[in-house]
Amino acid sequence: MEDRSAPPATVVHEVVRKQGQEELARPAGSLLWSSVAAGIAITASVIAQGALHHKLPAGMGGRTLVAQLGYPLGFVIVILGRMQLFTEQTIVTVLPLVTRPSGRALAGTARLWAIVLLGNLLGTAAAAAVNTWGGVVSPDLLAAMLAVSRESLLHKAPLDLLLRGIPAGFLIATVAWLRAASSDGEFWIVLTLTFAIVLGDFTHVVAGAAEAFLLLCAGEAGPGQVFGGMILPALAGNVIGGTGLFALLAHAQVRQEL
Repeated sequence: MEDRSAPPATVVHEVVRKQGQEELARPAGSLLWSSVAAGIAITASVIAQGALHHKLPAGMGGRTLVAQLGYPLGFVIVILGRMQLFTEQTIVTVLPLVTRPSGRALAGTARLWAIVLLGNLLGTAAAAAVNTWGGVVSPDLLAAMLAVSRESLLHKAPLDLLLRGIPAGFLIATVAWLRAASSDGEFWIVLTLTFAIVLGDFTHVVAGAAEAFLLLCAGEAGPGQVFGGMILPALAGNVIGGTGLFALLAHAQVRQEL
């Protein structure tokens, strides 16, 4: 019966908390390079969406939905490859803090968040520059990637991006929790929950940064619009959804049992 039973919430909480402690103890250089790699790899989502958008017939019914199937690709690479993705840290590194609050724990969490977010943004910016100016993708594919990016970000107000970032933050935090609760099926967990993000037209700060920097490099958006009107609102929404909602609720359900 024990072998066939799902682990209780207290066990899952402890697994995620210990994972967070391990991440907090990693050297800054390791965190930075892992997060830069994640920023580069997450661009695969934009490339896959753009490629499907380009290859599918223009008048095809459900073209947008089919193209959105490419969105989870970058997340599968990053999460299953154990790279540092900022929004996944909203629960992993917060649970040690809320379990044993202290100034030192808060400083450690802030350090990791700052390093990982910086690395993710550097990676997405580098990938956008290479894709735009390096000739890595064909002009037709680049045009399709820009079309996908415009649809996701360009015509949305900052408040809309913030509000749509809350469910995205919640869903990515759920990935970390479900991976700890399940002994297998990681691929399907990541695929399903990240596809739900694009299906709901929600906003993920790192994947959104890949699109925003692409628009910046193509001259279709300015630095102020990219950072102030796209990245920062999505960041705030993801933090609210991942930390303010999921992480705190996940801890609250087991707090009296710890």
